[in-house]
Amino acid sequence: MALTEAQQAELNEARAARHETRRPSVPALEALLHQAIPVLDHGFIRVVDYMGDDAAVVQAARVSYGRGTRAANEDRGLIRYLMRHRHSTPFEMCEIKYHVKLPIFVARQWIRHRTANVNEYSARYSVLDREFYIPAAEHLAAQSDVNRQGRGDVLQGEEAAQVLRLLREDAARTHDNYAWMLNEDADPARAGLTRELARINLTLNTYTQWYWKTDLHNLLHFLSLRADSHAQYEIRVYAEAMLETVRAWVPLSFEAFRDYRMGAVTLSAQMLAAVRRMLAGEAVSQEDSGLSKREWRELMAVLGR
Repeated sequence: MALTEAQQAELNEARAARHETRRPSVPALEALLHQAIPVLDHGFIRVVDYMGDDAAVVQAARVSYGRGTRAANEDRGLIRYLMRHRHSTPFEMCEIKYHVKLPIFVARQWIRHRTANVNEYSARYSVLDREFYIPAAEHLAAQSDVNRQGRGDVLQGEEAAQVLRLLREDAARTHDNYAWMLNEDADPARAGLTRELARINLTLNTYTQWYWKTDLHNLLHFLSLRADSHAQYEIRVYAEAMLETVRAWVPLSFEAFRDYRMGAVTLSAQMLAAVRRMLAGEAVSQEDSGLSKREWRELMAVLGR
């Protein structure tokens, strides 16, 4: 991911600015402000602004006026209690705003999370850059035979090479046609097509950008789904980069989230009943467990059996 000189100058200017404030700030996240974190081949995320910290979560839960004389371990215990018992409102008191550069097809997955304020780069008014996402060879997988949303074996040899050629050539050709239709700087005697129509021929791997602002509760929900190993790789790497910003911003909330969401599992009533029977020494099979074959496989995977 390479920024233009103008983009880098803009970021340097933003990082050099200093503002006096009485509101809480987090040094570890301050160090990341306006720093573009590379994702994929041309994408990035950067933290633009934030409000609140771990203390704000605690303050909201206790409806207190300030930190007072509380010990740090009290705050940690309360945050873990809130996370464990799904008391979400205190986590909504913290907010964060990201600037994200991402392929259009990733943006269309991402926008399904309708719990944020979003403003996307408008190709009705501006011209999209000639930048496309081209997967690395190790991510060129065939369709999974057992999961209609998943990937199977990685393509090899000439088949993989041909896929990469098609992705590059199609993206380049459609952008060339896009530029020709716009006629921004080419032939002054020819009127170009309006930008809002010229854009419709572009491929979904073309990069777009947006500002995305959300509260901590909804951010953690997004990350629990998109940083999961079952999420599509191209959105998962964005979520993984965002996880590191959350770790810097609210370390106690991040720890609780890691322990009670990312590292935890949920058992259905039937699964729990089967586990209790196993603990009692009973031999339990899928046929007499009350679970479907798929549920049984999932339970066995959780139990490491």
